[in-house]
Amino acid sequence: MMNRETQSNRWRRSSRGEGEGLEEFHRKQPILSISYGSFVKLLLTLSLIPLLGCYPALKKAAKHPGEALSRVRFFYPEFQDDMDYASLAQSIRNNLEYLDRLDPEFLFSYGTHKFTCQQVRQSQKAFLQLMAKNPDSEELNEALKERFWVYRATGRVKNKRVLFTGYYEPIYEGSLARDPVYECPIYRKPYDLIQIDLSLFREELAGESIIARIDGNEVLPYFSRKQIEAEDALTGRGLEIAWLKNPLDVAFLHIQGSGRLRLPDNTTISVGYHAANGRPYRSIGRYLLDKGLLSREEVSMQNIRAYLTKHPEILEEVLNHNPSYVFFRRIENGPFGNINVPLTAGRSIALDSRLFPKGALCFVSSEKPVVNERNEITEWRRFSRFFLNQDTGGAIKGSGRADIFWGSGAHAELAAGHMKQEGDLFVLIMKPEE
Repeated sequence: MMNRETQSNRWRRSSRGEGEGLEEFHRKQPILSISYGSFVKLLLTLSLIPLLGCYPALKKAAKHPGEALSRVRFFYPEFQDDMDYASLAQSIRNNLEYLDRLDPEFLFSYGTHKFTCQQVRQSQKAFLQLMAKNPDSEELNEALKERFWVYRATGRVKNKRVLFTGYYEPIYEGSLARDPVYECPIYRKPYDLIQIDLSLFREELAGESIIARIDGNEVLPYFSRKQIEAEDALTGRGLEIAWLKNPLDVAFLHIQGSGRLRLPDNTTISVGYHAANGRPYRSIGRYLLDKGLLSREEVSMQNIRAYLTKHPEILEEVLNHNPSYVFFRRIENGPFGNINVPLTAGRSIALDSRLFPKGALCFVSSEKPVVNERNEITEWRRFSRFFLNQDTGGAIKGSGRADIFWGSGAHAELAAGHMKQEGDLFVLIMKPEE
């Protein structure tokens, strides 16, 4: 990972009085003179700040949509988009296919408010028509403020900002038959993996479910990664879709959730997420960081792969730290997100599906990498862009996490592997008719 200044360093400022005695510091400050009338106005302004859109930091993780999104009433973001209109239009059209499959009266939660599927469809069609007019910045911002409600993600606990990471569609060498070169399987969903709806047992558990398997008269957690990979729990069941060259390829394919496999005859097949074993996701990057094997600045997909390739003696230990395991299916014209529409590079985003409405129109303000001709990141530059919430992920939990889909290829791999930028996330929907 390139040696760049971290956000915390950029935002850190030294104290004005550092190195001076406190008396000397205050003696140098100018005397502030303010009239009584101005003082009253100042107090009134300060008292109104909480009502003007300054949101308190979460004291605990958001557990429902009402805690994850807060409606913006005064301080709107500056709406600008750094990408082409064609990609945005395509992503919205994909989104409308998802919405068309739902009951028009199906309800989505936008913060504390409810909107029907029909309202969401009309909203996104209206937005598409607005963008087709190619409005300038002033026209766009006026139209959105006049016609749309805007919600801000409440962010991480005690932070109020969102951490943006990235993912992409990798390409790995694979084979449909096992041989001495291709020995690491990827599996389709096992027949004995079941999802149990807990609301059938208690009403207060509505929306909650568990992944399990039945062994005789027992309901057990599904096999962990270690049981599957090291103890051959699924061997001999005929579940293999294909075989890859090494366990790291399999592990990173699990993390990305989809990918393409280049076969020995130079043809390719695509595989996508089908199910998971229900075990909690644990970051192998965090494990290496906690063990002191990589520094915080070094934790990237590229550096994790390089370190584990160089130290194969700890590979199994590190990979098995994450008990989560993904099962795949062969797909056409993918990759697909969790709403079963194709993802659009630079336009699709993954959010926590428990907290954010699926298929929602989003707006992001953060930083993106600037890459030179040698495919090296030279700097991180501010950007803003419209996205569609079309995916989710095992590591994407809470109101302060988001994952941007970068597409495929060298640039996508570089951006996805290094992105760990803070920013702001907004969700938009057309104002309900009065």
